[in-house]
Amino acid sequence: MNAAPLSTMTTDTAAPRTAIEPSILYFGTPVVLLSTENPDGSSNLAPISSAWALDRTVVLGLGRDGQTAQNLGSRPDLVINLPDPALWPAVERLAPLTGRNPVPATKAQGCRYEPDKFTVAGLHSAPSHTVRPPRVAECPLQLEARAEQVRPDVSGDFVIVEAVVRKVHADPRIVVPGTNHIDPATWSPLIYNFRHYFGLGPELGHSYRTQTPVQTMP
Repeated sequence: MNAAPLSTMTTDTAAPRTAIEPSILYFGTPVVLLSTENPDGSSNLAPISSAWALDRTVVLGLGRDGQTAQNLGSRPDLVINLPDPALWPAVERLAPLTGRNPVPATKAQGCRYEPDKFTVAGLHSAPSHTVRPPRVAECPLQLEARAEQVRPDVSGDFVIVEAVVRKVHADPRIVVPGTNHIDPATWSPLIYNFRHYFGLGPELGHSYRTQTPVQTMP
């Protein structure tokens, strides 16, 4: 007998639970593209899936050895770009790239150095108003921000960034007319769910690092 799809299951507090040891805990978080400034003044662009907001502060989790963490340690300006589901292929083109040369040993197998990530991803830059790094023109939401605190996490493998948002740019199509409100009926973030990409609906694709079975795309 086949198990019922999770979407049709009802909560059963008496049902048993299985203790597991998953390799990652990306349990469904928005994808963010961070643009930062390299030492030579060029731009770095990196996808992350550890970001959440506290009022005007966005807390970011980054790999310690990545170029983004290196940049923010001395050049705190950044743009937090939020892609919509249609941009998942561009995000995945960025996934195996790093702005560090040589590639740090801590990076996943298959990661390679790329100085021009915008071009490789098929994305375009747009000038920011209050910070030096550019915005990603294709992203419907773009948050210009400044990293006010960059510190190691408890493991020492990551850094935690507290970035204060200075200016928000939004596609007019996702804004409630005549207000400063994002319309949740028209805005759909790209979600990273255990290394698979989703919108607010069916799976769109998967990361090259996934360790779970891949569904056949229609």
